Amino acid sequence: MPIQWFPGHMTSARKKAREAMESIDVVIEVVDARLPEASCNPLIHEMRLFRQRPCLKILNKADLADPAVTAAWLEYFNRQPGIKAVALSCKKPADVARVPGLCRLLAPHRNDNLKPLRMMIMGIPNVGKSTLMNALLKRKISAVGDEPAVTKNQVRGDIDLRHSLVDTPGMMWPKIEFDSDGYMLAASHAIGRNAVIDEEVATFLAEVLLARYAPNLTERYGFATAGMDGVAIVEAVAKRRAMRLKGGGLDLEKASLVLLQDYRDGKLGRISLETPETRTVMISEHRAKVAAAVKDEATPDAQAD
Repeated sequence: MPIQWFPGHMTSARKKAREAMESIDVVIEVVDARLPEASCNPLIHEMRLFRQRPCLKILNKADLADPAVTAAWLEYFNRQPGIKAVALSCKKPADVARVPGLCRLLAPHRNDNLKPLRMMIMGIPNVGKSTLMNALLKRKISAVGDEPAVTKNQVRGDIDLRHSLVDTPGMMWPKIEFDSDGYMLAASHAIGRNAVIDEEVATFLAEVLLARYAPNLTERYGFATAGMDGVAIVEAVAKRRAMRLKGGGLDLEKASLVLLQDYRDGKLGRISLETPETRTVMISEHRAKVAAAVKDEATPDAQAD
């Protein structure tokens, strides 16, 4: 089932972000290092290009992502005009301390000390925007939580006389084009649980892990994965952890939540759900399916003529 999630307050947040972007110098876009492209909001890209604002793209939670894959993503993003991409953890003070200097490199006209460098933090829900804001200001000014869409209003603050910040609410976009993006976002907890079925998301995650990180599953849960599919993985987790319903059946919902939480907490190791290569293949396959569907719809009309 395709996943879509666009709470009402995000329409207002998008409008306010467009207005605020008129008076800022650099966009700081925070994405999830485990799914850097899937967690990029295309609306932010459109706003930024319209206002011709440079972007510091922060691949946050890099300590949870596969380092080799992250390196490939950094190379991918840094080839794009107007973008400087870095991988870091917004929970590490030394990493956060680099951010203002990187932004100054993107806006050299603000090195004259006449006006402060104005930065705006943007991104989808639950990628670490508010954590970054609080770390830069060295005080708690933005609400932080483990649920998506905690911040619902813009928050402003000054780092010092030379640097000012705006933190925007997490923004999704009205329609997620690729089904796999929705599942990756849900697995990483960027989408509210009311919009997803945990068992379906866990099955999707298990399939990705089987394809690229099967040994991590064995190390974490103690079972061999040969011959399994995603459903079998969730069932095996339930059996291994003795998760049973009252009637004796497997509690697959509880097992799904365990698998998802273990991934989110990094207990399965350093995992990346997409690479530049898998992204290219996914888009190519999607376009082929769309083209085939369009062709099938047109065929009856052609025969009728």
